[in-house]
Amino acid sequence: MDKKIGIVGGGILGMTLAYRLSQKGYSVTILDAAKSTGGLASAWQIDDVIWDKFYHVILMSDSYTRNILKELKLDKEVNWVETKTGFYSDGKLYSMSNSMEFLKFPPLDLISKFRLGFTIFYASRIKNWKKLEKVTVAQWLTKLSGKKTFEKMWLPLLKSKLGEMYTKTSAAFIWATIQRMYAARRSGLKKEMFGYVNGGYATILDKFSKKLESQGVNTLTDHRVKQIRKDKNNKFTIDFINQMSQEFDEVIVTTPSPSIPAMCPDIPGSEKSKLSQTQYLGVVCAALLLDKPISPYYVTNITDKGFPFTGVIEMTALVNTKQIGGKHLVYLPKYVTPDDPVFDKSDNEISNLFIENLLKMHPHVSRNNILFTGIARAKQVFALSTLNYSESLPNTKSKIEGLYFLNSSLITNGTLNVNETIQLAEKAVEKYF
Repeated sequence: MDKKIGIVGGGILGMTLAYRLSQKGYSVTILDAAKSTGGLASAWQIDDVIWDKFYHVILMSDSYTRNILKELKLDKEVNWVETKTGFYSDGKLYSMSNSMEFLKFPPLDLISKFRLGFTIFYASRIKNWKKLEKVTVAQWLTKLSGKKTFEKMWLPLLKSKLGEMYTKTSAAFIWATIQRMYAARRSGLKKEMFGYVNGGYATILDKFSKKLESQGVNTLTDHRVKQIRKDKNNKFTIDFINQMSQEFDEVIVTTPSPSIPAMCPDIPGSEKSKLSQTQYLGVVCAALLLDKPISPYYVTNITDKGFPFTGVIEMTALVNTKQIGGKHLVYLPKYVTPDDPVFDKSDNEISNLFIENLLKMHPHVSRNNILFTGIARAKQVFALSTLNYSESLPNTKSKIEGLYFLNSSLITNGTLNVNETIQLAEKAVEKYF
C-alpha cells in the first residue's frame, strides 16, 4: 500500500497510530515539535537518574498497555507491587489502604463514612455515564455523600485536581475516576496492584521507537508544524517552522484541540469553534530526589487547605530504589488552567514553595535530605469534562477529506492515562483505516 500518512504529534497516541498503521502497510511519518518522542510519557534526567518526567503506573486491568508491552517483549520487565494510600487531613497523616483503616479514619464520623462508601460503590455500578454529563460533580456528590462529607473530603480532592474549574466539571469526571480505581478489582483481583517497567518509560519509548523504525516508520523530531494545507491534487502539504515541508495523502493531528485551528486554517468554522472551545488543564510538577523516604504511601491525598500541590506521589513506595540509583523519588503535582500565574514563576520559586510545604507535612524531613529538584511543566494535559461534554466534541474525521483529529479530548468515558490513550488509537485505526 503506497498511501503516505503523516501523524502530527509523537506521544504514545501518535506512536500507537504509527505502529498499527504501518502494520496495515501504510507509509507513515511521525512529526513532533519536541526533540524526542513520548509526549507526556517522556523521560528526563533528574540529577544522575533517568526516569519519567511525569508520574505513571500500570494497572493489571490496563489490557491495551499490557498488550503493547507484550508485543515489545517487555511484559516480563513489569514489576507488580501492592501499594498503600495516605490522607493528610487536619494536619495529620493517616493510612487509608484497606477497609479497616477507612472505618477508623478520624476526620469523618460514621454516617459520613457510610455515605462516602456508598457514593463510591454506587458510582462503580453505573453504566449509563452520559446521564452524569448533565449535572455538575459538586451537585452530584453533595446529593449522594451529603454536604458535610462533600466539604470535608470531596471538595479539597476536586480542587486539588481541577482547581476552581471543578464548578464547571460534570459528574462524569468522578465516575471515570472511580471506574478506573475499581477496574483491577473487577478483573478478579482482591488487591490493588500497580506496576512499572524496569527503567520506566525511557525503556518503553526506546523499545517502541526501535519497533517503529523496524516497521519502516519515519520519525522527524524538532519539526514544529506551521500549517497543514490541501492542494488541488488532493495532497496535503505540511509546512514547518524550520522552513521545510512534507507531502502526504492523509494527515492525523494528535495535538491538543486548541492548537489545531491555527494549524489547519482551511477547516470549516464549525470545526474550528468546537476545537477552540475545548478547555484544558495543565500541570506544574516538581520531581524531588531524597536520601530517605518520606512515607510508606505511593499516593498521599491532601484534604487540608492552603497546599500549593495536588498531592504527594512517592514513586519509590512503588519503584525499587535500585531503579533510582538508591535514592527516593517524589512527585509534587499542581493542576492548573493554562493561563495560571504559576507558569510564569521560575523553577526556583516553585521549588522553594513546594518544598516548604512538603516539610510542613513531613517534619522528619529537612532540606538537607533533598538532593535534587526538577520542575516539569505542561500547559495542556487533559481536557475538562464539562457539562454535556461528549456532545460538544468535533468529529474525528474532518470535513476536509483525508484529515483527522485524534487526541485525548476524545476520551469521553475514562480518565487520561496511557491505557485509555492506546485504546483510543487502536479503535480509531479499526474504524477509519
